[in-house]
Amino acid sequence: MVAAVVLAAGGSRRLGRPKQLLRLAGRPLVRRVVDAAGAGGCGPVVVVLGAEAEAVRAALAGAAVESVDNERWSEGIASSIRAGIAFVERLSAVRAALLLSSDQVALDADVVRRMLGAFDGASGRMVACEYAGTIGIPALFERSRFGELALLAGEAGAKSLLLRHADAVVRLPWPAGAADVDEPRDCDALDPAP
Repeated sequence: MVAAVVLAAGGSRRLGRPKQLLRLAGRPLVRRVVDAAGAGGCGPVVVVLGAEAEAVRAALAGAAVESVDNERWSEGIASSIRAGIAFVERLSAVRAALLLSSDQVALDADVVRRMLGAFDGASGRMVACEYAGTIGIPALFERSRFGELALLAGEAGAKSLLLRHADAVVRLPWPAGAADVDEPRDCDALDPAP
């Protein structure tokens, strides 16, 4: 079983409003990612909440998700990774975790299926998407990597681990992964604000 850990706790400082709740094709971004993870074959799907936790939780009403509250979300993305990994590590059937961001607008079930298909189950194996000349999330980590993920701090995300152990990474080309939402100019493809 491969768990999805959806990172949806950030405060969206650069954007100035919760990007997890921005809409694309009528659905909040966080809901689109959760739906893609489930339809792509992940289970369980775990959403890490922080800033705007109640509003994000409401956007996920009816979805088959587990939620984890990250009280330390303001410390940076590493705190959300640690919270999500701590939750799935307790589930003995989980053999890997797929880290997903709630703001990659091109993510769909096909990308998730391709990532799961590229995972061979080898100890220490990682699968990462390749875009914009680098690798990053979505990224899958075999269970023996959970301890290293738990040591991340501040704004150091999973990319540092991927680069440190590049020989253990299966790269999955996904040029569309470069499109995310960080600043107001990134909202052009999204639904108009209500």
